[in-house]
Amino acid sequence: MEKIAIIDLGSNTARLVLVNVLDGGYFVVFDELKEAVRLAQDMETDGFLKPSRIAATIKTLKMFKRLCDANRITKIMAYATAAVRRAKNQRSFIDEIAVTCGIKVRVLSEEEESILIYNGVINTLDVPKGLIMDIGGGSIQLIYYNRKHLLHQLTMPFGAITLTDMLKNEEMSPEERADKIEKLVRENLEKAEWLTTLDPDTQLVGVGGSFRNLSRIARRIKKYPLNMTHNYHLAANEFDGIYDTIKTLETEKAAKINGLSGNRTDIFPSALATVKAVMDYLPFKEIVVGGRGLREGAMFRYAVPMTSEKPISDILGHSINTLLHNYNMNIPHAEHVYNLSVQLFKQLKVLHKLPRMYIKVLRAAALLHDTGSIVKYYDHHIHSEYIILNSGLNGIAHKDIVMASYVAALHRKADNIEMSFDKYKDLLSEDDLDAVKKLGVILRIAESFDRSMSGLIVGINCDVLGDSVIMKTEAEGDCSLEIKDAMTVGPEFRRAYKKNLEIL
Repeated sequence: MEKIAIIDLGSNTARLVLVNVLDGGYFVVFDELKEAVRLAQDMETDGFLKPSRIAATIKTLKMFKRLCDANRITKIMAYATAAVRRAKNQRSFIDEIAVTCGIKVRVLSEEEESILIYNGVINTLDVPKGLIMDIGGGSIQLIYYNRKHLLHQLTMPFGAITLTDMLKNEEMSPEERADKIEKLVRENLEKAEWLTTLDPDTQLVGVGGSFRNLSRIARRIKKYPLNMTHNYHLAANEFDGIYDTIKTLETEKAAKINGLSGNRTDIFPSALATVKAVMDYLPFKEIVVGGRGLREGAMFRYAVPMTSEKPISDILGHSINTLLHNYNMNIPHAEHVYNLSVQLFKQLKVLHKLPRMYIKVLRAAALLHDTGSIVKYYDHHIHSEYIILNSGLNGIAHKDIVMASYVAALHRKADNIEMSFDKYKDLLSEDDLDAVKKLGVILRIAESFDRSMSGLIVGINCDVLGDSVIMKTEAEGDCSLEIKDAMTVGPEFRRAYKKNLEIL
């Protein structure tokens, strides 16, 4: 296993992530650190990075280097974006970092930055057609892709910090500042003719700190039951409600907003104004908030080299396999249980009548049902529930993650889940609860059918006869243990499917 570090030296924030690179094309972040350095601040006057900002950045990078050394990092990949790219004193700044911190920083071109952002999004979000918007401190990136093909990109020469600096000395109300920013963004959007030819199904994907803050504010307003940023869907009317409130506030009042990071208080209204301009120019119905961007793009390009040429086709599968490899799970057993689960899902469809979309839920639950054993074998089904719910799976909706966690929790005991299910009542329906119970029974039987983890049972055929379901197993050896264990599921099967269970 290799340990690497990614440093993202942005115009507002410097971020460090430490990553374990696993065999087989997988990686896991095991530590991170961030610091507001405000490199883009006051650059608009003469184009130079200011001494105070340089000093703060050098101090931060030295701290990053110490953490890397303490963790025996073998490779540091450091990238600088808009502020350093435009700085007239770029060369001396990069040289000073190399000498004082021992870190070689690569200054990304606009195109290189767009590609890394795109790689971070396309390999972690199941959004077929998207316009990615990344709001930096010194620039705004718009990246259009369709069916995993990057088609166009636009870099606006200003960001949340530079826009705020441009207008800070002008006598105007917060609303007037917001209107002026919206107008400026619209003028830049009109220069990109390709924006008028976007596919009608294109979704707006927002990445970067401003969108993460926006998501956190929205989730707290609606008391969203999950602390998940990645793949959070924010409706256009929800955004408008937040923006209409914040754009009227002076900085000291904006600082009191629940969910807004302290280092973004002054620049957040400017960032939201840029989003509003895009939402009005290209009337999107919602924003899909992405929690992965440039840094994850760099990780994919290093740990999964094939993504430089072709994005991952099975995002959820790669995400699940990352967990299985990281936790050193019995992968053949997990895959066999999933295969048996799918067979049962198809064989019992006449009874459960669940649409095919629930197979994604069953897939996550079946493949990850034993992950809780890394905490403790006893009650590992409950630990698996927690892990699925909190592992940040990619390529799957929040609702499906919650359902998968409950299905996994049911693979060993028929626990009463109605009480805890109630806290997700705004996210899940009664039909979803019914589906969880039926899928939980399927997973429990499938897990029993590989109780010895030997793959003995390879096929299942179900016949519905009167008030009973007869399951006939196809086995490659003595499967008496598996059948005996599966028969204990009889009472739960009867409650979920209103039929008696017989297994041959």
